[in-house]
Amino acid sequence: MSEALNIIKDPTLTYRQELVSLARLGESTDTTLRYSDAYYAAKQKGALCDLNEGVMPFRPRYICPDYEKLFERGCAFLQLEPPRDLMEAVNVLEIFYCHVPSITTYPVYLGDLDKLLEPFVRREDPAFAKKVLRLFLRNIDRVQTDSFVHADIGPEDTVTGRMLLELTEEMQLAIPNLTLRYDPDRTSDDFALACVRCMLKTAKPSFANHRMFVREWGERYAIASCYNGLTVGGGGYTLPRMRLYECSLDADSPDDFITRVLPGYIDLQLEYMDKRVRFIVEESSFFKSNFLVTEGFVSQENFIGMFGVVGLAECCNHLMGITDRKKGFGMDPEATALGRRIMDVIERRVSEHTAPYCGAFGHHYRLHAQVGIDTDGMDDSPGTRIPIGAEPTMLEQLEVNEQFHPYFPTGTGDIFKFEETYLKTPEAILQIIKGSLANGLRYFSGYLENNDVVRVTGYLVKKSEIEKLRQKKQSLNQVTLFGMGAQDGAHALDRRIQHHEESAGQ
Repeated sequence: MSEALNIIKDPTLTYRQELVSLARLGESTDTTLRYSDAYYAAKQKGALCDLNEGVMPFRPRYICPDYEKLFERGCAFLQLEPPRDLMEAVNVLEIFYCHVPSITTYPVYLGDLDKLLEPFVRREDPAFAKKVLRLFLRNIDRVQTDSFVHADIGPEDTVTGRMLLELTEEMQLAIPNLTLRYDPDRTSDDFALACVRCMLKTAKPSFANHRMFVREWGERYAIASCYNGLTVGGGGYTLPRMRLYECSLDADSPDDFITRVLPGYIDLQLEYMDKRVRFIVEESSFFKSNFLVTEGFVSQENFIGMFGVVGLAECCNHLMGITDRKKGFGMDPEATALGRRIMDVIERRVSEHTAPYCGAFGHHYRLHAQVGIDTDGMDDSPGTRIPIGAEPTMLEQLEVNEQFHPYFPTGTGDIFKFEETYLKTPEAILQIIKGSLANGLRYFSGYLENNDVVRVTGYLVKKSEIEKLRQKKQSLNQVTLFGMGAQDGAHALDRRIQHHEESAGQ
């Protein structure tokens, strides 16, 4: 009860945030779903983490509805007819979004907005269409108040995509998150440059390697939440994570870690995932009665378990006895090579495991480079990233990223902070993005150093909203608290500034 009392006394929480916090507290105190003693021991020591998913799941973690079906058929449960014009289209989406659950309680995927709305936008006067889209984005920002809410555009240039970029710059909103699905054969340079300029000013859109995602998921894939690759009409059951640095504390050497310690922790996380997935499918009501399932907006076989890892850099540095992060993983070739050995073991062992209820993916889970949480501190850099404060130049950093991004079909990425002069030469950034994606980079994000809207680890917050929390005032965006914690504990906003002359010289 003391935890509940702390929640209802917290002056920084809005009513909705209190409600969500109390619900999570209740979900986390049930004892229905039990695991082995070894799993609980690993969780207690911090080697494994369930990312606060709760011990009695009642819905999948991430859900990616097929919004095209909504526009084609309407929705019987919500009494929605297929939209006939732009006003009806955005109204249908706004209503539908309020009924799409997730681990955050908000929809993590809003659809391919340009593709969905383009036929309606093109039939309207441009000024009127832009006004409607402005109100639509404002509704999302004020109602879906969580910046894990995510929408996609591209790869083609569209009138709607252009309007969304213009409005994103004008409105300076942290919600929704936004990704451009970039394909050099389908995305014009002019449209890509518009996205670069918007990214610099608003920390979005990020650039996703469309060809890579299509190879792994097919054309019907979604980028959801921070940067998660999933299937449209499906989603992610669960996302636990191995904290690799904490795991490495049990090892006497790199070989001991790879041959003895690491396989044991992998198997414990797989145990957790299997039991959780079975409970969601077999025991909870979601796949039996939720209208998203019964009306075909999602299908159970299109869901997958996401095997998360975090803190590879610190793991490698510890195993090799490296105490100076600037001389470790990402800079030291042997430490980086050890990282690849570790990822090879994880990838192979997870791929050999037969996963329940993942029929569309050969009954296997897929890997995810988890971005961290606000309480991690400095011992667990997001996924396989080079630690903040130890970054080399951007091009050197990208060369390291390109080695690790292919391991993670369900998502990974890195973030770069640019000085203001890059606004004059967005072409330089586009060339870097093109080359990196061609070399195996999965996902690229950036923003200007002086922006109010900034990208933390994968989600967006406003620095001005963080300051509100510091003054014990409420912030509408429920992840602002995470942003403040990530900044205070892991200095997540202090990443290296990319200087134009430095990159140009390479």
